[in-house]
Amino acid sequence: MTAKKRITAMVMTALCLGMLAACEKNEAPGSQPPANTATNAVTEIPMETETGAETNEPAASEKPVEAFTVLAQELRVPWVITFDKDVVYISEREGNIVKVDGSNMTRQSVHLKKSVHGNGEGGFLGFLLAPDFVDTKNAYAYHTYEENGRILNRVVLLKQNGEQWDEVQALLEGIPGAANHDGGRMAIGPGNLLYVTTGDAQQRELAQDLNSLAGKILRMTLDGKIPADNPFPDSYVYSYGHRNPQGLSWNAEGVMFNTEHGPSGDPGGHDEINIIEAGANYGWPDIYGDAKKEGMVTPIYHTGEKAIAPSGATIDGNNRLLIATLLGSALYRYDPATNQMFVVFEGEGRLRDVKIKDGRIYIITNNTDGRGIPSKTDDRLLLLNDVN
Repeated sequence: MTAKKRITAMVMTALCLGMLAACEKNEAPGSQPPANTATNAVTEIPMETETGAETNEPAASEKPVEAFTVLAQELRVPWVITFDKDVVYISEREGNIVKVDGSNMTRQSVHLKKSVHGNGEGGFLGFLLAPDFVDTKNAYAYHTYEENGRILNRVVLLKQNGEQWDEVQALLEGIPGAANHDGGRMAIGPGNLLYVTTGDAQQRELAQDLNSLAGKILRMTLDGKIPADNPFPDSYVYSYGHRNPQGLSWNAEGVMFNTEHGPSGDPGGHDEINIIEAGANYGWPDIYGDAKKEGMVTPIYHTGEKAIAPSGATIDGNNRLLIATLLGSALYRYDPATNQMFVVFEGEGRLRDVKIKDGRIYIITNNTDGRGIPSKTDDRLLLLNDVN
């Protein structure tokens, strides 16, 4: 039985419902609560089908988050959180890395061989410390650049040298980019392999083109080579048919989940949770929501017409998915075993990433990206003090 079938079997009695919808592109400035609206309450997500048919009974309320600790503030459009023991590193879209060590915050410069292009949703996005960072000081980054009039993305190896980071080598270049839909999530998965998400670069047909790196989840070795067991010969492509995949995480059984933005316009919404399998086609732009087509995978969960705009995601100790959302301005928890979703934290505006370390949940706000309503101290790194 495949990983998808194992998970799907647990939710056969649940309807395929709404979860995370719509591309950031559709978000109007001011469409979320102000950053300092401190409700911090649990909210039940309405279980709404695409057609408006009968819905599931709402799940029981969970214990609310009562407090958080601000670990850093005045971040500049932060994008991802990563850890070296108790030290936190955060990428900023303009091209810096912020080091947070206890009460000390240092903004470190990044020296790249091709300049960061920060228009729209692009910029300095994914950032990930190498597994042997303690010894090598190496890290991986994904950033947008411009070359010969084209917007592109690249994966590079960096090295920390004192209070700066220098590019060592490019591992992969020429990934199609655009003002929107640049992907950018990076994660090291089973087998110590590097996974990278790419958007469709606003050229939806590229998601179905196996000769293009756009609209894909890519897989490579840590030195940038194509793994011998990748599903397509001599190709970095691990899965395809993606619009703008934003979250990657694995549960305790090694099952890989992703969160992804659905279509803009009418209909909008239909953001997705998928179980990712090698060589699978996730349907964009041919199908979305509950639609089915031979050879394409329907998501295990989608939002219907509700827009939340998912970003970073992680798995908690109970194999539930935590999802930071932009338009949704909340941290959501999705349980594959029950097909239920809750808001477990809200009131601080747009959220870009979520990570768990030593059982504690860290999030970064994203109110300074031009689509939020920033407070004087935004953006911030927050430690949630009580989420069960």
